[in-house]
Amino acid sequence: MTLWQGRFGTSNQSAELFAFTESLSFDRRLAPDDIACSRAHVRGLERAGLISGEDAGALLAALAEVERELAEGSFEFQAGDEDVHTAVERRVTEVAGEVGGRLHTGRSRNDQVATDLRLFTKRGLSEVARGVVRLQQVLLARAEEVGDAYLPGYTHMQRAQPVLLAHHLLAHGWALARDVDRLAATRRRLDVSPLGAGALAGSSLPLDPDWVARELGFAGRFENSLDAVSDRDFVAEALFDLALLGTHLSRMGEEVVLWSTEEFGFLHLDDAYATGSSMLPQKKNADIAELSRGKGGRLVGHLAGFMTTLKGLPLAYNRDLQEDKEPLFDAMDQVLRSLDAMSGLFATATFDTAAMARAADSHTSAATDLAEWLVQKGVPFRQAHGLVGGLVRESLQRRVPLAELVAAHPALGADAVALLEPGVAVTRRTTPGGAGPGPVGDQMERFSVQLRADAERFGLGPSGQAAS
Repeated sequence: MTLWQGRFGTSNQSAELFAFTESLSFDRRLAPDDIACSRAHVRGLERAGLISGEDAGALLAALAEVERELAEGSFEFQAGDEDVHTAVERRVTEVAGEVGGRLHTGRSRNDQVATDLRLFTKRGLSEVARGVVRLQQVLLARAEEVGDAYLPGYTHMQRAQPVLLAHHLLAHGWALARDVDRLAATRRRLDVSPLGAGALAGSSLPLDPDWVARELGFAGRFENSLDAVSDRDFVAEALFDLALLGTHLSRMGEEVVLWSTEEFGFLHLDDAYATGSSMLPQKKNADIAELSRGKGGRLVGHLAGFMTTLKGLPLAYNRDLQEDKEPLFDAMDQVLRSLDAMSGLFATATFDTAAMARAADSHTSAATDLAEWLVQKGVPFRQAHGLVGGLVRESLQRRVPLAELVAAHPALGADAVALLEPGVAVTRRTTPGGAGPGPVGDQMERFSVQLRADAERFGLGPSGQAAS
């Protein structure tokens, strides 16, 4: 029996209708949120005098029984349960008897599902944020550990200037910090209870949506009932946040793939976080990194698909909105798995700092330092840029060491040659936020402060465990 059967002259809807429209196969994971929503609603009905204390007690006891069965895995879903809301109400009525028919008083599935999904998303975004913070904690620990190790920085995938490895790791850390901010901002905006909006227009019953919102832990209640049941901005925002976070994880994955190749040789994967080949015995593959990269496209697809679903919908609720859950659930699942796997990968990987230094110590990597040295001598930068670029070209064409040409040039000489010595160039980055030892030390302290604040904001301790 569906929740809307009374309007129809037959109880035999087609199997094709049910197969196409059911959502229980995926929305059953909203069951804890549906129980919480129903508890608050029952208490609100009792408070409004719409049901007796005895009936409220029976309904709450039945909800507790349903909750227990769901937790234990003994809850039996039935063929007629088109969604999780139907299943819960059916079972409450089986447990409580006729009083179960009062559970849906003053409520529509439209405001019910919107409330359930907001509760789920609030919790889910917090869980994702904690996963991001844990990955940031790993990056910070590795940045502190590697000390003054350095590697080439790249633009256009060409070696550009040497940077401290700690600076490179923290670059990912700061990008992830913006993800945490976005997740927190989305969570703040969605912290609004739709319960009490009804199907679209509210109710003639003396409900108190403000009280119920507080009971459910929301910051406030809806302002407009039409908007309350049709709003899925929070799902779109969450999907964007997850897609951009996935893009950052994809970029990290791409670097792991490159760095772990023999051609780069900058990073060696721990056996526990790598896979092999079914045919090639020598292979050690960065599957975690590759999948983190690959799933980025999946996350962007969820966002694009759902935005397309939303763009043509009139007010208020339309069944199209059933399409909000599968992309959101999958996006959260994939991001959480990627965060956990990438945290383990980065925590256990070995950096070959000698290989990094060899790659960074090319004389041409100090070309900008030569130009800036000339600027400090009063040479206009454009002229200095041209002079050094010409020497680099001559060095490559004639196969003559750049140091010889620098030493012989009247505007440069021995003092300038010292800039080409291994490890010197990276120490010359002194501006705030730069890649040299001084700025990176300051940056690491700033990052630590923000990371501690974000960990506290989402209930994590310094080790990444939930704070007691």
